[in-house]
Amino acid sequence: MKYHMISFFLGFLLDLLLGDPYCFPHPVRLIGSLITKLEKRLLGKTDTRDPKKVLRKGIVLAAAVLAVTTMVTTMLLAGAYALHPYLGIFVETIMTYQILAAKCLREESMKVYQCLKEEDLEAARRSVSMIVGRDTMALDEEGVAKAAIETVAENTSDAVIAPMLYLALGGPVSGFFYKAVNTMDSMVGYKNDKYLYFGRAAAKLDDVMNYLPARISACLMIAASFLGGKDFDGKRAYRIYQRDQHNHASPNSAQTESVCAGALGIQLAGDASYFGKIVKKPYIGDALRPVAYEDIERANRLMYLTAWIGEILCLILLAVFWKAVGEYIA
Repeated sequence: MKYHMISFFLGFLLDLLLGDPYCFPHPVRLIGSLITKLEKRLLGKTDTRDPKKVLRKGIVLAAAVLAVTTMVTTMLLAGAYALHPYLGIFVETIMTYQILAAKCLREESMKVYQCLKEEDLEAARRSVSMIVGRDTMALDEEGVAKAAIETVAENTSDAVIAPMLYLALGGPVSGFFYKAVNTMDSMVGYKNDKYLYFGRAAAKLDDVMNYLPARISACLMIAASFLGGKDFDGKRAYRIYQRDQHNHASPNSAQTESVCAGALGIQLAGDASYFGKIVKKPYIGDALRPVAYEDIERANRLMYLTAWIGEILCLILLAVFWKAVGEYIA
């Protein structure tokens, strides 16, 4: 437990300081490559007109990706600790750092901020297209800013707090298990003609694994709204969360989006284009003022403060558990 707590904190700090180094292969990219290869093999000769068969292939994909991810992570971590505790701490720290994505989320969204600040809308559209799944080339300045804010808000749970909670609970093994589920959902979890059945298992599993973390993330973000200063309104964040937390087709996506919209006093979501088709979506929040590109930076500050609150609370709970178990054993 002591080694786990040290690695848990050091990995968090490394993520905030370094982010994802683009010059090195990232484990999540390797998981993505595995998903792509398995998808080609499983769907290559499958009759996509048979929904049951495609659904079974999707279940096989999910099971195979999760089995490989769990096995490799367990072997590497157990092997490192077997050789020496310090090597184990080092490997667990690096794995923890790779699972969290707070700085990467900030850097990618702030590229959009910088483009909008420089009044380069075309560049802003290209930058935001790298972090959202919707069509972006027809978005105006406000639409681009909204898309970036929404992805920061949603990924405060998906990329920061949820993996943090799974790391605290079961270390890198459960952390990478979660990342594998999340990666599958982002790659094959779409409700379009190709993935409606093939990606259903991954999408449903992602919904289940994010159900509690999304709500915990929302509570932490509300706390951050109260602590974050004059740019945020904690009372309004809580009120909008209570009202709009279910304004999304996903049971989890509107949790942190509603808090962020309320904290900033802006309106998010609404209709969006995906693969050339308009998808009707309810609005989240109240349009008390127009969305501005500066709100991207504010959303990132809210995300960072939420991450710190989550990290501190996790460490406190781990310490309490460690003490309780130690006294029980004694």
